[in-house]
Amino acid sequence: MSVQPAPPSRQRWLIPVLVVVLSVTVAGGLLARELYRRPDQPDPGGGTVAPSTTNDGVPRELPGPGRVEVTADAAGHPDGNTVREVLQSYFDAVNSKDYRAWTTTVSEERRSKMPESRWRHDFQSTKDGTITVYRIEPGAQSTLRVLVRFISTQSLDEAPPDFKQPCIRWNLMLPLKFEQGQYRIDVTDGASALRAKC
Repeated sequence: MSVQPAPPSRQRWLIPVLVVVLSVTVAGGLLARELYRRPDQPDPGGGTVAPSTTNDGVPRELPGPGRVEVTADAAGHPDGNTVREVLQSYFDAVNSKDYRAWTTTVSEERRSKMPESRWRHDFQSTKDGTITVYRIEPGAQSTLRVLVRFISTQSLDEAPPDFKQPCIRWNLMLPLKFEQGQYRIDVTDGASALRAKC
């Protein structure tokens, strides 16, 4: 027994109807995804929050808040909270111009390259904010590599010699070295820094 093909009039309407049904299904799925997507919420225990910005993504006041924030990826690292605390102490020291506190957050080598007189000269007007830790990776010999982004404002004479800007967006891969019983920020090389003006 042979199967008879559908009459031509039914075949003409089948494809447009299928296209409409598929289009409505896809559109409904996209709409549901947008409606039910949850915005980033602060994590009271872990310090994971979304940066405080205006609708266009620019901080309300530059350089923005001084609190170190972490992404979910960085917070999930076993040393995520430790890294956040070290960086918070580091940026707090810079913003409050506390050299002694700053020395407790950096390695001996980094401290030896930045005596107090030079540090006070280089950071006299510097303010750092909108600080976010994006990723933490293992480095060589039990070190960590931390991708951090932040904004600094400073006088032009304290800006990097090859990037004289009053406001800079930094992307840094900071090396953290375990020294004297804790992680400390080690010496960085210029190749690990990306800069853009605000």
